[in-house]
Amino acid sequence: MQPIEFHDCWAILSKNSERADAEPVWPKDSWDALAGAGILGWSISPKYDGLGLDTIAILEGYERLASACLTTCFLLSQREAAVRRIADMSSDSLRSGLLPPLARGESFATVGLSQLTTSRQHGAPALRARTTSDGFVLDGTVPWVTGAARADCFLVGAVVENDQQVLVIVPASSAGVAVGPPFDLMALKGSLTAEIRLHDVHVARHWLLAGPAEKVLTTRRGGAGGLETSCLALGLAGAAIDYLANESAARSELRDSATHLEDERMRLRGVLHSLAHQGGDADALTALRTQANDLVLRATQAALMTAKGAGFLRDHPAQRWARQALFFLVWSCPRPTVMATLAQLASGQNEP
Repeated sequence: MQPIEFHDCWAILSKNSERADAEPVWPKDSWDALAGAGILGWSISPKYDGLGLDTIAILEGYERLASACLTTCFLLSQREAAVRRIADMSSDSLRSGLLPPLARGESFATVGLSQLTTSRQHGAPALRARTTSDGFVLDGTVPWVTGAARADCFLVGAVVENDQQVLVIVPASSAGVAVGPPFDLMALKGSLTAEIRLHDVHVARHWLLAGPAEKVLTTRRGGAGGLETSCLALGLAGAAIDYLANESAARSELRDSATHLEDERMRLRGVLHSLAHQGGDADALTALRTQANDLVLRATQAALMTAKGAGFLRDHPAQRWARQALFFLVWSCPRPTVMATLAQLASGQNEP
């Protein structure tokens, strides 16, 4: 694949962003651009053909890319969730087999973990695993899998005996794996998010990453909906804020609003990078996520109001930004974030 520069990659994502949002079609040109710019190797060690960038550099890049196309970055985030756990939890033989083609863009991995965290938590486990002498047999449903139809493997969580959990890799070619049609989402349709069903799917112990354990989803960056989700919210907010700032050049009455939103974006970016560098507890992650959600909602609505009626037309980016911002209210939202956001919405006040 012909190498390309980051700014050219950004331009390709931006050019294709409306189609990626509106059509349930894999955003091939945008994904190929990520590979061509080396972005798919950012988080992977050079030992496995990646670039091994530091966390701050990765977050800066992801924020910029999210301002171009949130759909493509959503796909990237789910692939990164798989990459991170493979790198942290798997054996060297698994890392050697899976990470190099992921770094080169030759394969695609995604995760199906919401059934352990935020989806279908009020009934029987959606996905169960029966222990066998040489591995596990999986039965059930993974309700939310992004890029499902394009995946070469799925990293999924299941409940085993005694209500403990396991984290396993399921090759997409495994007998008994059925990928459903893409959901008719209100935004991000090109993410090809779908449900997958597993019926008597045998997974050899070789593919086990973690567990059995009571809570298998413990990662170095705060679990589901951690820093990457807040980072992408800031990226989408940035697209709307930049639009508002550009409009304020000719409409001085917009200047104070644009400046205030930009100052808040810069403050939250500082918090994000500080947490990435120094670490933080669950309360700090929840506070950042809540504030990032609030900012992206307000910034995109401000852009829509600024665009007036033209912004409500399908060909204007303001309507897309406003719709996409609503996704952050449901994407990997653990209960503390939900409760904090509900309290904020009910009070009409923005917590600092």
